[in-house]
Amino acid sequence: MNLALHAAVTHLPGRAPLAELPETDTQTGPERTACRALGIERVAVAPELSAVDLAGLAGRRALAEAGLDADRLDGLILVEHRAPDTLSTSEATRLQHILGADRAQAFSVGGLGCASLVPALLSAAGLLAAGPDTARVLVLHGSKPVTSRRYRHPVTVNGDSGQAVLVSRDGPLRVRDILLETSGEYWELFRVDYRDRPVDQWREECTDPAAHSFRLAVESRKRISSLTARLLERNGVRSREISCWIGQNLSAAALQVLGEALEVELSDACADNLRENGHLGPNDALFNLRTATERGQLPDGGLAVVLTMSPAAAWSAMLVEHGTGSAGTHLL
Repeated sequence: MNLALHAAVTHLPGRAPLAELPETDTQTGPERTACRALGIERVAVAPELSAVDLAGLAGRRALAEAGLDADRLDGLILVEHRAPDTLSTSEATRLQHILGADRAQAFSVGGLGCASLVPALLSAAGLLAAGPDTARVLVLHGSKPVTSRRYRHPVTVNGDSGQAVLVSRDGPLRVRDILLETSGEYWELFRVDYRDRPVDQWREECTDPAAHSFRLAVESRKRISSLTARLLERNGVRSREISCWIGQNLSAAALQVLGEALEVELSDACADNLRENGHLGPNDALFNLRTATERGQLPDGGLAVVLTMSPAAAWSAMLVEHGTGSAGTHLL
């Protein structure tokens, strides 16, 4: 795979201290204890903005950063929100209209929770490979919690954000390879019963806490270790040649377990972004990667491994190369 990320922008709204979230007054003792131990101090919140609003704001910023007009986009892929504002409508074509991307092919992908960025990037790669006239694809996502409660016991606290990634045949970050695995065994480990219920009564529930805390945790360690080993082996890269390791922002404990499982040190961008924003769903990985790159942790010519996992369940590993010298461009 030779896929380039020309621009990756994350839009973050204002932040609220974790202790000031309205739901903290109604948490049980075990919930309060688990929530305080996540390593999250502040949460990105935008109650006045929808998931589409957040994605649109990020999209405009990404296009401006790339110096590209929206009418030059050939594709627009939306990582779908878990709870769309309305049923039987298309949020993908709504964003196409909002941004003015009239030429683009617009559609949505998802179904893997916070690992859903990967199928979106694979779809973008497919569009670029299938059509010689396709040159620029914008991947978008607006991340908001499904319910009014941001805390997902016992996993994380969800923040609000928008992300837009301009995918093209050239750019400063080259995606050399992506591996993805899924399992149907945990398809409803977390769920929200919503039919015939007012929105303020929606609650996200873990249907089997033991399966999440033990069985899925053990399987995730094995899956992510195996995926990473396969990714490096088939690209002829050794672990010590990786400049930067990136994970998702679920909790401080989850980041520690991931680093220990791979025997590597994750970028401090992960823990810092977790502490300041909470979990941003599919937006975590590239937000952390950009932060690490801006801190100089992924030098020109350096390699990064970006890891995602979801209780859906899905696991992915992505190998990214930063530039190739002064030009910093790559061709498919």
